[in-house]
Amino acid sequence: MTVRALLGIRRWRHNPLCRPTDRHEAGAALAALLLMLLAAPALGWLCGSLTDDALHKVARAQRAHRHVTEAVVVREPSGASRFAQDPESAVAGDTTRTSVVAAWKAPDGSARQGRVSTASPATAPGDRIRVWTDDRGSPALRPMDTSTARTHAVLAGIGATLLAAGLVETARRLAVWRMMQQRYVRLDRAWAAAGPDWGRTGTGN
Repeated sequence: MTVRALLGIRRWRHNPLCRPTDRHEAGAALAALLLMLLAAPALGWLCGSLTDDALHKVARAQRAHRHVTEAVVVREPSGASRFAQDPESAVAGDTTRTSVVAAWKAPDGSARQGRVSTASPATAPGDRIRVWTDDRGSPALRPMDTSTARTHAVLAGIGATLLAAGLVETARRLAVWRMMQQRYVRLDRAWAAAGPDWGRTGTGN
């Protein structure tokens, strides 16, 4: 829409019928186009870069405070079901996990038991599985990996770019709508001024 408006005004530029408001609309269209082509991608890149840095810090903190340990399956919990553990697992393709009751040792050596989730197909009592725990030995989600952090950062950058472009186009449309309203007001005033003499015999002689 913005490009079409620019091309239309370019053909009208030297036309005596081209009104000042037409040139103003062309200026708004040009400004919107430049913002969409330059500012919106720059904002998206900045947002993606900041998100990537933040997520990598989170991932490093998670890797520092989460530990993988071996647990022994005790039994299946009542109403056991298969479910997706977390969004990071879904991104990595590890979408289906089984809930079991298992026993393991915390980093300080104390015994722990509770309900955990695992992607291992061996979930019979006595089977050994790998689980993630925090520094206190409580079950925790797997740390975010680099590829997952980068994927989220890219999506954030794309989303910011599209949002910025949409806001620019919305602002352009509002500005054009405002110009049209002002144009109609001026037209109504001119018509009202010429109205009393319109159609009278001898008017303009």
